[in-house]
Amino acid sequence: MTDRKRPQPQPGILDIAPYLPGKSGKPGAHSIKLSANESPLGASPKAIAAFAAAAEHLEIYPEGSSRLLREALGEVHGIDPASIVCGNGSDDLLHLLAQIYLGEGDDALMNCYGFSVYPIITKATGANIVMVEETEYRADVDALLASVTERTRVIWLANPNNPTGTYLSDAEVRRLHAGLRPDILLVIDSAYAEYVTAADYSTGIDLVRETDNVVMVRTFSKMGLAAARIGWMVGPGHVIDAIHRIRGPFNVNLPAQLAGAAATRDVAFTESLRQHNAHWREWLTAELAGNRMRVLPSQANFVMVLFETPEDAARAFSTLAEAGYIVREIGVSYGIENGLRISIGSEDAMRAVAGILTSMDKVQ
Repeated sequence: MTDRKRPQPQPGILDIAPYLPGKSGKPGAHSIKLSANESPLGASPKAIAAFAAAAEHLEIYPEGSSRLLREALGEVHGIDPASIVCGNGSDDLLHLLAQIYLGEGDDALMNCYGFSVYPIITKATGANIVMVEETEYRADVDALLASVTERTRVIWLANPNNPTGTYLSDAEVRRLHAGLRPDILLVIDSAYAEYVTAADYSTGIDLVRETDNVVMVRTFSKMGLAAARIGWMVGPGHVIDAIHRIRGPFNVNLPAQLAGAAATRDVAFTESLRQHNAHWREWLTAELAGNRMRVLPSQANFVMVLFETPEDAARAFSTLAEAGYIVREIGVSYGIENGLRISIGSEDAMRAVAGILTSMDKVQ
């Protein structure tokens, strides 16, 4: 019998496992956070100045369509601003896409180690999430296509992927799209695009332009503005129209809009982030790779380190934490019990983490 003593959530809501963010260290303790893939160089100075200037106008509502931000994005990325919609972080836009295109009886597909928000937003609509096996911790196009059924309505694809850092080439993404029905929406989540150095990678913008069932989602969180919560999406007109019909009327605040526009135009700062990340990602990968540690090849601003056993991973996490370095445990959220995700941080942090882990490797 239904409990009538208090309001009840819709069926299935309480069956959803909540999102688990990376740990930030013990209260009051000085620690270096390498668990959330944040910028090791802070934010663009121009973005900081724009954010501060917005304090003079806190009494007014922000412009509802994020016009200034969309214009900056269009200018730098060569996109028609009318094909861009902005949100309170990319998660906001992903939630809206799920709400619009999924419902009870529908399926959404994702690779099994994909971003843990995808199951949450899918199940919240009453739809079913289908987890598709990967090959060597990389999305498998053939497996994804083989899992498509008449119930499939959306495919979530993080590229590069979180938490593994692996990616699909432009050719592979196009092969995936070519095998889909036109009524299936392919969502390319390019949250880490700023950090990719692979020559055969594409953000997905061209595929969006060429098709009617692809959108590309991006974020400012990895390039220094995580606190501001800014996401943006490029899509065909009919998808953008649907998003505008249900998004919050002022879903991106004014300081975020101005900071985002300034950060977008500060291409020199973005390039400095990319170069710093590329150098220390390659360095850390080379330092940690060994008989008892495997580092997955990453195109993001983190690396995934696989240990021989879950116990080895737990010991590595604890040893790093005791030294003041907080990395990401991924067993509960992603099912990779023997893995740790380590954000690329400062030079000092990377050298310290490498020293601690390689010292552990030698004494085992």
